Amino acid sequence: MPLLPSSLYGLARPFLFGFDPEHAHEITLDGLARTQNTPLACAYSAPRVDDPVTLAGLTFPNRVGLAAGLDKNARCIDAFAAMGFGFVEVGTVTPKAQPGSPKPRMFRLPQRDALINRLGFNNEGLDAFLTNVQKARFRKSGGSKTPMLLGLNIGKNAATPIERAVDDYLACLDGVYPHADYVTINISSPNTANLRTLQSDEALDALLGAVAERREALATRHGKRSPLFVKIAPDLDEAQVAVIATTLQRHGMDGVIATNTTLARDAVAGLPHAEEAGGLSGAPVREASNRVIAQLRAALGKDFPIIGVGGILSAADAKAKIAAGADVVQIYTGLIYRGPALVRETAQALLRDRSKA
Repeated sequence: MPLLPSSLYGLARPFLFGFDPEHAHEITLDGLARTQNTPLACAYSAPRVDDPVTLAGLTFPNRVGLAAGLDKNARCIDAFAAMGFGFVEVGTVTPKAQPGSPKPRMFRLPQRDALINRLGFNNEGLDAFLTNVQKARFRKSGGSKTPMLLGLNIGKNAATPIERAVDDYLACLDGVYPHADYVTINISSPNTANLRTLQSDEALDALLGAVAERREALATRHGKRSPLFVKIAPDLDEAQVAVIATTLQRHGMDGVIATNTTLARDAVAGLPHAEEAGGLSGAPVREASNRVIAQLRAALGKDFPIIGVGGILSAADAKAKIAAGADVVQIYTGLIYRGPALVRETAQALLRDRSKA
């Protein structure tokens, strides 16, 4: 998944797109990990747009973030900080290391600016993740500017029975809590068996009840109250969204991330790889994501924080997310197709819109 300096991106993309998507992803992350915090980082560094907004008690330096899933092991936090993101979310991490689904498990659909992945929470486990998080230097840089925020995204191991999922989420929450500006509870990946059943009424109620209780204990222990966000799927009807909204508020969650990838294939029917199992991201998920965001905003009221993600390939797409009801946005697949220039372009457009308001 190519994420190289915008000045070189036009040259690098054909080269990287010549590789299997996952191999291109690994090449890119290895390069970023090796060059972050070195003089070579100037190749992909960009001035951060300052457009601060306060949500869930946090000051986001600007309204453009990196979505979880790209840097699952938190290896490249400083590299992404250098690209001008206002916030970066890493993970999903699980308590134990796991290989994820068999390869191949990632597919490009360039005709629709889309990807399908069934990675399956492949990661090195909580201990390795936390080691990498603690190595990051982004909080020590930036001078007087508001520091970039770091979100840590948690999930369950594939081998953990769904009825014991709460145990995995609590183990991860215990580990990441001291190091996170916010924690995201990922219950919406389509690539872990039965995970999306946690979005149902009773299961979500039980999970968020347990997470909320543990957060109170952790807040006391660590002397800080880290906000909790919940990441949901786009494949929900209005009634399901309403139930989720009510449950989020009942358990004192601080925000919601809408949305993850979709299982729908209508927008890519007939294309090569369209029938591969997994979650579809990129342009085809844009409208479903915006629909869920609008439904959440109607159900949650004007002040509940919503992070909008799904199908942002341009500044106009980001503005549509804000118009639908999101407060800030995250990008991922757009970086693969448009390159890092999308970060600054989007942040500047959102700042201009805000200045006009």
